[in-house]
Amino acid sequence: MTDFFIKSDISRNDAEKVVSETLKNCDDGELYLENSKTENIVLDDSKIKNSSYNSDIGYGLRAVTGEVIAYSHSNEISKNSLKNSSENLKSTLKSKKGTYNHSISKSNIKYYEDKNPIEEKSFSSKIKILEEIDKYTRSKNPNVKQVTANFLGEHKSVEIIRAGGEILTDIRPLVRFNVSVVLEKNGKKETGVYGIGGRQSYEDYLKNENWKKVCDEAFRIASVNLDSKPAPAGEMKVVLGPGWPAILIHEAIGHGLEGDFNRKKTSAFHNLMNQRVASDGVTIVDDGTLQNRRGSLTIDDEGTPTEKTVLIENGILKNFMQDRLNARLMKTNSTGNGRRESYKHIVLPRMRNTMMLNGTHTQEEMIKSVDKGIFAVSFGGGQVDITSGKFVFNCTEAYEIINGKIGSPIKGATLIGDGPSALKEVSMVGNDMMLDPGIGTCGKAGQGVPVGVAQPSILINKMTVGGTQI
Repeated sequence: MTDFFIKSDISRNDAEKVVSETLKNCDDGELYLENSKTENIVLDDSKIKNSSYNSDIGYGLRAVTGEVIAYSHSNEISKNSLKNSSENLKSTLKSKKGTYNHSISKSNIKYYEDKNPIEEKSFSSKIKILEEIDKYTRSKNPNVKQVTANFLGEHKSVEIIRAGGEILTDIRPLVRFNVSVVLEKNGKKETGVYGIGGRQSYEDYLKNENWKKVCDEAFRIASVNLDSKPAPAGEMKVVLGPGWPAILIHEAIGHGLEGDFNRKKTSAFHNLMNQRVASDGVTIVDDGTLQNRRGSLTIDDEGTPTEKTVLIENGILKNFMQDRLNARLMKTNSTGNGRRESYKHIVLPRMRNTMMLNGTHTQEEMIKSVDKGIFAVSFGGGQVDITSGKFVFNCTEAYEIINGKIGSPIKGATLIGDGPSALKEVSMVGNDMMLDPGIGTCGKAGQGVPVGVAQPSILINKMTVGGTQI
């Protein structure tokens, strides 16, 4: 754990006094200290095209009164800097008086080890593996025209000081490993992309040449797309595969269940608590407690221990995801969903690992029940309107379903709909729940944070499919 004050002219005790003095008339707030180290190594066209390393340290001081947030941050941890931040905050909130929010419960449970993935493996060994990845993938087929592979590593130390001397700490490792393959056949080019990651070291993913599985999957996806035909269009049944397709749930439904949108009544779900919002059998949770997962956190960025929060239970809306500010204003408790990209950003209620839980049906049952539809295995980009829940998602791997059987791969399929309606059109929930491979990053209000998703196969009875078939 970083000692944030070892090279500073201010002691931890003095910093605690500044925090308590600054926040004495506020509803909430904290001093958030962060030391992060990140690296990104990219191999492209058989050469190392980019290698970057960044180290950043700083703090964010936040004061909250009512729904007003005063925030100051600096990359200099010093007596003068902290004093200036304190004066700025007190000036902003000088006429305010508040009642401090609920205290934070304590937990000794850790969901990842205190590893530093950047330092555990030498730079030269990472380069060597990337070169092996390039050579292995190109040897699979003469149609391979381009291979891109990269490692992204992060090591983040966090310390949170609250009024009264309460201190909470966390060390957060994070890695990603991605491979992209371009195939060309008869003048047609297609790309396949696959990646894995989580709160572990590189070695956990790369030992025993596990990297070959990532290369094989990227190659398989490119091969499927190379043989694809234009997607059909119209309203039809859609089977979503397990795992990564839950990104649709994350975007079209999860954001609408975050506390701020519901407190401000801009979410389609804001007035539906304890009402039916999905088909019977649909249970969705947001879980920050999964071991080593990308979206897991021991504590959130306000110091609250994370938990497994049931959002929708058998179709009934049960909870929203809350940070401390929105929880206080909505007269409930934080669910440990207060997150920020870095010390430069304010806290927002954000998802962690958002998942639809298992049902009782098999994927085979779902496919057999569809006369005409599509089977969506993976998604790329998409757009969502939080207020209405309307979405458009691009399928990166999909197949037609004809007379209860999976047919040809299709290209150019988009799924169009809205989250609340899609939830009510779910007629079968599978028993094959899978976690995503660990690559998700969620954007909100200009901030990106690592997240996870999971789901079993599901059958949606009616959804608009945009296609390219003429």
